Amino acid sequence: MSSTFTKPEIVRLQKYLQEKFGNTRLLLAERKEAKDSVEVTLAGEFLGTIYKDEDEGDVSYDFNMAILEMDLPPAS
Repeated sequence: MSSTFTKPEIVRLQKYLQEKFGNTRLLLAERKEAKDSVEVTLAGEFLGTIYKDEDEGDVSYDFNMAILEMDLPPAS
């Protein structure tokens, strides 16, 4: 079951990701149209979306990042 993000939760999750990836330019922002997810950006560029899921008291987060083939470097 999806659930709404709280501001303190967004701050905690952002800090975790910044530490995990070693980059303080990684930011999370609330989405106006969906309260069960936040947007992930890196230096102002949209990377993906994190969804929150609560099931029987357990909370998990799912990071979805779409990578377009046209954005990849050429094959070697």
